[in-house]
Amino acid sequence: MPIEMTIREVLGGSLWPAKDNAPKQQIATLPAMIAALNGAFDDISKAMKLHRVWVALAHEDIGDQHRRTTLGPLWMLVNYFAFVGTFVFVFVTKDASNPSYIAYVAIGMLVWFYLSETITMSVSLFQREASFIQGTTLPLFVYVMRLTMQCVIRAGYSLAGCVLILLLSGYGINTNWLMSVVGLLLLILATPAFVILFAFLGAFFPDSEFIVGNLMRVGMFLTPVFWVYSGQEGTIQKYAYHWNPFTYFLEGVREPITAGTFPTHALVVTGFICLGVWTLALLLLGLYRKRIVFLI
Repeated sequence: MPIEMTIREVLGGSLWPAKDNAPKQQIATLPAMIAALNGAFDDISKAMKLHRVWVALAHEDIGDQHRRTTLGPLWMLVNYFAFVGTFVFVFVTKDASNPSYIAYVAIGMLVWFYLSETITMSVSLFQREASFIQGTTLPLFVYVMRLTMQCVIRAGYSLAGCVLILLLSGYGINTNWLMSVVGLLLLILATPAFVILFAFLGAFFPDSEFIVGNLMRVGMFLTPVFWVYSGQEGTIQKYAYHWNPFTYFLEGVREPITAGTFPTHALVVTGFICLGVWTLALLLLGLYRKRIVFLI
């Protein structure tokens, strides 16, 4: 008893001070989260008012990347055709004449190129924009939308190539294409959140630029971009298909055209992924948007 009394006196009358303080900590955390979200929404609101700035910067980036080239941005279309042709006619020769497989690969490459480019470029975003961030008072979300718009423009060239391949494969424009647009819109909606998450990851852990780059290269072969899962049990493909979040982004766009069905399951999963990613992104943006200058 004397020992317990001594401990109680030292700890302020309780053997478990952390337990006594837990409600106060929780109450204090809630206003901080609300303040972070308000700050994030304020930053986003200011950035959206400056939409002409990040749209112009994105177009300038695309022009600079292809300056003094003969084809200019059309090289992105050539690059897309080269990859689709390689996977259709080299890796899976037996299915090269199958229009459904050609469409399967064409749409898969379209979505994967977009996701892969967005994620890999996001990791080094704040380092690339360090001079602007340190020298201007622009909202941080401006740089996020600059990269988002740049990726959307680049994907537009791949989309044109994908549509051409689908038409040549016998897939005429119909209502199924409208269902596919829903998946594309969800993908674009999630893009700024992905950019924020991986940009802060790169700011906190500079080595993540190389880690993420290598993971995305391997991830292409673990994602049903060019291989087809036929329901095999107990295989690596089964787990790579069902537990890979990228699968659902691909199927949300691809399934309406290749299978002619509305991808309810894929869109629901994609919607939950978007919600979770946006929640984390808003918290990060609200908490660290003013501290990012000290991290880069």
